[in-house]
Amino acid sequence: MTAHAPTAVQAEGVGLRAGRGGRRRDLLADCALRVPRGAVRGIVGPNGAGKSLLLSAAAGLVRPDSGRLTVLGQPAGADALLADVAYVDQHRPLYPRMRAAELLAMGRDLNPRWDYERAAEIMELGRIPLDSRAGSLSGGQRSLLALALALARGKRPRLLLLDEPLSDRDPLVRRAALGLLLGDVAESQGTVLLSSHVLGDLEEAIDHLLLIDGGRIRLAGELSELLAAHRLLDRLDLLECQAGPAPWRVHPVDPVDEEPRHLTPVRVDQETQTRAADAELPSLEELVVSYLRSPSVAGWLAPRHAAGPVRRRGPERHRDGGGMTVSSPLRSYRSG
Repeated sequence: MTAHAPTAVQAEGVGLRAGRGGRRRDLLADCALRVPRGAVRGIVGPNGAGKSLLLSAAAGLVRPDSGRLTVLGQPAGADALLADVAYVDQHRPLYPRMRAAELLAMGRDLNPRWDYERAAEIMELGRIPLDSRAGSLSGGQRSLLALALALARGKRPRLLLLDEPLSDRDPLVRRAALGLLLGDVAESQGTVLLSSHVLGDLEEAIDHLLLIDGGRIRLAGELSELLAAHRLLDRLDLLECQAGPAPWRVHPVDPVDEEPRHLTPVRVDQETQTRAADAELPSLEELVVSYLRSPSVAGWLAPRHAAGPVRRRGPERHRDGGGMTVSSPLRSYRSG
């Protein structure tokens, strides 16, 4: 992704508040972000951080209390975006008394670019009986039915907004559904904003990350850049790299554990990245959890320009930096 890639979603000084009357409170303040077209960006953060509100605002269902939010070059919620933006709410707002077949027929009648084959593929994946009422389906089946309606309504929507779309499905179905979704994105050069608490799935699926916590953006940028700017060091390594004539410039994200071999994520500057090439990279979960545990640590926004290739860690920890490169099945699906 280059710095000059066209923009799918852009926020400038956006503020979002929740609640009513005197109980309204700021969830996001002075939010600035840019999502390039073609990106798959994961949005993470604790409950109540404003992830769902940000997605709702991008879908045009909520107006920002301040600032400017544009989607595909238009103000969020503009009529011109109706056919190009699909949104799956975490609450799966389906008509509970309508049968699955009736909901699909309604989607077909309301959307001239309806893709029945895509809807049928997702329904088959979830083994959803067409004659079942939406209210009688399991939570995971309702999630897949909502996803089928979203993906089929626009014949490959240009922007797909997903709020915890598959968190209530088993891992096998979740991965298969993500594979279908990301295959669509790769084929259509669309953009996805995906909120999820399942960090393992996100690490394999996304290429950009946004961490929201305490009303502010703590991490933002290409996932490869964010991981490359951090290393895992234990207490002895940390003491060693800070000693000597040319100490590394490192900033612990978590408090350094007194246990000498306990690994701690640290942030390194550009110069130190080269010298720390053999040190272990954190996983997405280690990176996110460390920043959430340390709210006083300053956030880090990646530069606009992409970093070089980053060695991804294998399933086991390698203290000598010789970890093997693992090809994710979801990333292979997207690139193929």
